Amino acid sequence: AGDVPAVLEALRDPAVARWNPADAASPDLAVAETWVEQRADWSGGDHASFAVCAADGATLLGSVSLFRIDRVHDNAEMGYWVAAGARGRGVAVTAVRALTDWSFNGLGLARVQLYHAVENPASCRVAEKAGYRLEGTARQSYRYGDGLLHDEHLHGRLATDPAD
Repeated sequence: AGDVPAVLEALRDPAVARWNPADAASPDLAVAETWVEQRADWSGGDHASFAVCAADGATLLGSVSLFRIDRVHDNAEMGYWVAAGARGRGVAVTAVRALTDWSFNGLGLARVQLYHAVENPASCRVAEKAGYRLEGTARQSYRYGDGLLHDEHLHGRLATDPAD
């Protein structure tokens, strides 16, 4: 709950809003509270979300999540965002690597994949630096925060892939 003000600021950031599905056209405190509550509730077993914090533990730098966790096929999808003031410092790469390791070693998943809009080269760099191979392009596959369908790159990583 303590992250709600920082989450609200992030949800209002044009870069975060553009590349993430819009929970509301104009996020307010209630939207941020719901966002935090939903990500903190792991009871369904289909997602696991984490706050990415600075070493002081008090400053929210971003978020990283596993979702669509499929225990039948031992795979999941990953998503992430980084607050404006923390971009360009390797925060996303570090968080994606850590969650990937936990996915394979803690959850026993065989595969994690992530999608990002083709027009989002920063996210592509994160995926590649975190060891996710580009596997293809899904045409007009996802409606992002701007309300338009975008082509997406699909990146995947297997538990058997060599470590970075």
